[in-house]
Amino acid sequence: MHDIVKKLGVVEKILAYLKECIHVDGKIMESIALPCLTLLRKLVYADPEIRLSLAQQSSVLLLLFRVSLTLQSDRAVLTETTILLCLLLFDEVARTETWTDGITNNETGMPTFSLPAAVVRRYHLPVRINAHHVVSPNAVVMPLSSECLAMKPVSDMLKMAWNLSWYHGIENLLQLTNYEKEAEIFLDLLKLSPEDILIMKITHTNYGLQDCLNSIIQAASHKDVRSAVIRLSFYVLNDRLALKCSSGSCGTILKSFVWQKAMNRFLQVLPASVEDEKLLVDVLRFLNKLLRQQRSSLESDHLKWILQSLLKNQPKSLLDLLVRPESQVRDEMDETQTAVRQRLDKELICLFNMLLVCSMSVADREGLELAGSFRTELALKLLQCLRLTDAPHFYGLPSLERTLRGMVHVTALPDWSTYSAAVEPVTICKKYLIGLLEVISSFYVEWGGNAMSFMGKGVTKSTVLCLLHLSHEMMTQAKDTDWISLWSLPYENSEEQVLSHLGLAWLIPLWVDRDPEVRFTALGIGSALTSLEVGCIALAGSCQNISGGLWGTAMNILLDQSECSMVRREAAFILQNLLVIPIPTEDMKDCIWQGPCVHNEESGLSQTGIPALKALLYHCQFYEHVNQMVKHCYLGCYMFDLNSYKEDNLSIEKGGVTDFDDSLNLWKAPSSQSKSSHSHSTSETMILSASPLLGSVTELQTTVPTSSTSFIPETVVDRLMAQGQSDTTITESPSQHDFPLSAALSKQRGVVTPALLSAVCSLLHNLLVVTPNDTGIALQQAHLLTALSSLVNADLVERYILELKALLGHPCHTEHVKAQVIVLLQYLSSVSRLLKSCLLVDSQLVVQNELLKPFLRNTFRILAIRPKDGLDPELTSVLHETWLDFFCLLATLLWKSGQISFPSVTAALANHCTAIIDTISDCIPLSTTYPALYVASLQFLSVLLNEEGRRQLQEKPSMCQNPTISFLLDHVEGCQASVTQLTALIIQVCERKSSKDVPQEVATNALLSLLAVSKNAQKCALEVDLIDSCIENMKHVHAQLNLDSLKPGKAQRKKEDNLLKELRCSMQLLRNCLFQNEECKMAALKAHLVPVLHSLWPWFLADDSSMQIALHLLCMYTANYPAGCASLCWASGGQSSLPAARGATGNSLMHSILKLASQVSNDNSPVQQVVFCLISNLALSHDCKGIIQKSNFLQNFLSLSLPKGSNKNPGNVSTLWLKLLLNISFGEDGQQMVMKINGFLDQIVEMCKCKHKSSQHLALLILHNICFSPANKPKILANDQAIAVLSACLESESPAVKRIGAASLWALLHNYQKAKVTLKNPSVRRRIDEAYSSVKKTSPQPEENELHAYYIKCLENIVQLLDC
Repeated sequence: MHDIVKKLGVVEKILAYLKECIHVDGKIMESIALPCLTLLRKLVYADPEIRLSLAQQSSVLLLLFRVSLTLQSDRAVLTETTILLCLLLFDEVARTETWTDGITNNETGMPTFSLPAAVVRRYHLPVRINAHHVVSPNAVVMPLSSECLAMKPVSDMLKMAWNLSWYHGIENLLQLTNYEKEAEIFLDLLKLSPEDILIMKITHTNYGLQDCLNSIIQAASHKDVRSAVIRLSFYVLNDRLALKCSSGSCGTILKSFVWQKAMNRFLQVLPASVEDEKLLVDVLRFLNKLLRQQRSSLESDHLKWILQSLLKNQPKSLLDLLVRPESQVRDEMDETQTAVRQRLDKELICLFNMLLVCSMSVADREGLELAGSFRTELALKLLQCLRLTDAPHFYGLPSLERTLRGMVHVTALPDWSTYSAAVEPVTICKKYLIGLLEVISSFYVEWGGNAMSFMGKGVTKSTVLCLLHLSHEMMTQAKDTDWISLWSLPYENSEEQVLSHLGLAWLIPLWVDRDPEVRFTALGIGSALTSLEVGCIALAGSCQNISGGLWGTAMNILLDQSECSMVRREAAFILQNLLVIPIPTEDMKDCIWQGPCVHNEESGLSQTGIPALKALLYHCQFYEHVNQMVKHCYLGCYMFDLNSYKEDNLSIEKGGVTDFDDSLNLWKAPSSQSKSSHSHSTSETMILSASPLLGSVTELQTTVPTSSTSFIPETVVDRLMAQGQSDTTITESPSQHDFPLSAALSKQRGVVTPALLSAVCSLLHNLLVVTPNDTGIALQQAHLLTALSSLVNADLVERYILELKALLGHPCHTEHVKAQVIVLLQYLSSVSRLLKSCLLVDSQLVVQNELLKPFLRNTFRILAIRPKDGLDPELTSVLHETWLDFFCLLATLLWKSGQISFPSVTAALANHCTAIIDTISDCIPLSTTYPALYVASLQFLSVLLNEEGRRQLQEKPSMCQNPTISFLLDHVEGCQASVTQLTALIIQVCERKSSKDVPQEVATNALLSLLAVSKNAQKCALEVDLIDSCIENMKHVHAQLNLDSLKPGKAQRKKEDNLLKELRCSMQLLRNCLFQNEECKMAALKAHLVPVLHSLWPWFLADDSSMQIALHLLCMYTANYPAGCASLCWASGGQSSLPAARGATGNSLMHSILKLASQVSNDNSPVQQVVFCLISNLALSHDCKGIIQKSNFLQNFLSLSLPKGSNKNPGNVSTLWLKLLLNISFGEDGQQMVMKINGFLDQIVEMCKCKHKSSQHLALLILHNICFSPANKPKILANDQAIAVLSACLESESPAVKRIGAASLWALLHNYQKAKVTLKNPSVRRRIDEAYSSVKKTSPQPEENELHAYYIKCLENIVQLLDC
């Protein structure tokens, strides 16, 4: 067959089809790609000639690779292409004749398969494979030339190898003091020259580093030290060039030396001259390089030594070099000296910044104290460096920028102001605030914006960033003070001599700075200030002069699609904070906080409060813009615009320099015709809308063409001047300042990131709280929830996490991937919190198949990620936060709409059941470190299992199409071990005696639900002796209750309540352990459960809730377990097997139960219902029936008052009695026992006449059962009412009643000839004959075939017996 298809050219035809498949128009050929690949694989596998031919064609290999990329979503195609590539690439190696060449005849086994070492090293193969030959045996080896030894490289190699071998290594060779004398015995060709020895000393890292340190210690001049330090710097540089990380680097080697001795004096002794300062610059530069390389692996001892050196010699330490006396500054007239000191200041700041970064990894107490003291001391020194004078031209911008950069590093660390013994943290923060605001006012506000100021971009950015850090520090340190007012900027007008306050208006020009990082940071300050109510009021008051105010400004920035995502995100945070303060529902002039204010130009009226908020959202088309954000969200890790340089040049040529540089004028005098320029940092965060948005959701993505050549759109320029018209002014006619969506979409877009959408989700959450109905309707109309949830991409998160676990790629790339994973996980958390809020408002917003099912699939895949397999603590923490939000959402979903959503949750869980259970098991040990996640995971487990239990009660097994939760827990392979582990962990938590930090109630509820649903959980509980421990705990509680009852007082009452609560918990656990599990019931019997309950009976009588739980426990214990029922009849003294001990004295638990039932027989209470259910279980036991009969308990049945009229309901008490009597009547002894009650037959016949379906059915069944007893037949036949009732059943419309009547009459006739006389009564015989003739004409439903056949059989036998 193979030869025939080869001759027909099947291989060439398959390759042609595959080429068409990967063509741009090859969509229609994709369906035959898999059959073609399968056929080609079989041919290649069977034919070595085809394999060898195709392996030598690189075009075929490239074709297969392109097919795998094009159809990468099809796993079958990927499998076939992978097999084909392996067969072709490794054909020669894999051939048997190739890798068995070395086998001799004496060898019996085949060698293992292996790959070339180059392949194993180059590729990260998913399996462990042996490697062979580093150098290919097929390589051509050129013969050595006869003059080879005369070549200098060869002779040098021979000479070096000879000496190293002679002296047994390089260490011994370098220790020689007189090499010339030692080498006299060598040939001249083998002697090392002084240059060779020097090269060896330098290239041997250990020797070279030690020599450098010795040179520094023994140096007699600055020149020697400088030379040694330069050599040390070269070693650090060599490590960077060689891409050495930690192992084998000079920093690692230095740790083994006493290098502190060499550097100690430079850190402790201040320079006394310019030459000393030059030398210190070189030493500090080396330390900076070393610390930068070793910051991830720097030992804490070395870091603590450096910090101690800087702190212990004050005021003569390197920290004091930052602040020089004024006289010294005035004397610096020499340019050289000035340049040296500027370099020294630069290296000092770099060293201190690096130490701050390294100090973040310190964990021990001493290190934390030293690091904290260093931060605060450095902060105070930098504050002294921030000297301001009246004239801005006195500023040294490089010096100021360095100082501010150092302040950025200091203030970025939490609690940086708290380690000073002399100055309070709040005082330090206030001084910092004053100094930084003076920089802003002097350079930015006073000079009219960044166009007229000569302050560098670095100074602006660092100042604003310091202020952002400072705001967070002041939140922590100044909680009890009004620190918001300190941020208001006073502005003195020298001409009018009037002191006015700008307030917080100095932030406004920073919000429209040309640098997006400045805009982002300044808005971050706004979001930090608005986190407090007083900050919202202050910032809103400072923005009153801007058209639209604070609400309009923030909304405009958020909806500006050309803006950077990080800037828009902070604007969303500001709006989110503004919505936290309660907004009045109508216009209230006397209210301090009125919310947004909207002005209608035509009517001249203004709106505030909730109406203004609704108008603002409607006019800005807020929800439509958010929908566009979602459609253009980019989920990838990198985005590069390769044409950005071309666009830059084009923009500069056409636009040139414009008035965009004056950011302050943007909110005073707009210019609609100006073209916008941009900074380099802006271009890095913006893309052209024509660029493909890789990674966005394809089904939501729309391509927006653009003809604009400017990289930064005009909307940033006109943002503040157009706010009044575009955001907060409602007009009937369109104007040039309206904000139509179509016009906005035609402009260029910035990248929409998941971080921005996370902030938008939080904003939508707050809108739901403020205006739940309107926001819910808007979300539903815009389909926003579906769009937001569709971005939840578990595939992308899993791929990134696998990449992080594989530890491949450059560390910088790894950090980028990690940051993207964190952003994606935070987005998932935000979406889940939003969906949870929507569920609380209206569950119909979420319970939709197009939204719920895909989201649940992704949710469980995220929950299935195991962080223990190589994720760092930061990423693990973010993953745990995402788990927390997911668990809370799932629990809320099942709480609010469990009946609708439970099938979808079960179907999604079925694919990841084992992994989800393992995840919950991972959350349980976090009960002390992350209690919220612990509680959320167990609450989800509880509500899920509760819904499963509810389903089991409501549905028949055949009705459930998907696998049930019980089936998943008990029968899925691999899940059973996970369930056992989870149960054991929860039991450990529940058995803790005292744990204030662990909410045991949550664990108990989860365990109760788990035991009720899973047989595996019950088996585990039995194996870990949970039943024995619960019963022992009940004994302990009983003893403690008896002891505490002797001590009066309220405290004892509270203690008694706690003990009863503990008792109820133990009984509930026992109840669920015994549920439908005979092994557990046997264990409870052996552990003497009944005597323990009997001893606690007096306490149950005093507490109805405890009594109800105890009765429930006994119901579970006695259900379908005769030995358990019999144990209740034993006397309280013990569990004797002798008949004499069975309740002879009337002191058994059975007697106590009957006594309780007699007391509540006419009381419609929960205890009554449970106690009758228990007696109904016990009535099936022969021993219990004897006690029931002897106690005359059944006489109470006759005291039931039946309602007058057959259509009335007899009541719940009658139903309970009927269920009990039905169980008694199942046995012949019970049938005779009930008939011995005087008046029983008349009572039951009267109840059979009741038209209430449930009561009538039960009464008829009882009458039906007693008809089977031969002793009862005469009494029943003698009762005309009973025969009339039974014969009337044949005329009932209910098939069940007909069957009961027919079966009863047949039972009376069976083996009892006297019954014929009574049943041949004309009225009775007529009913029988009519029923028999009628049943022959009817055709039953398929599901009632067996019951119908039984009914016919009954009637046939009745007719046959009567006709005899």
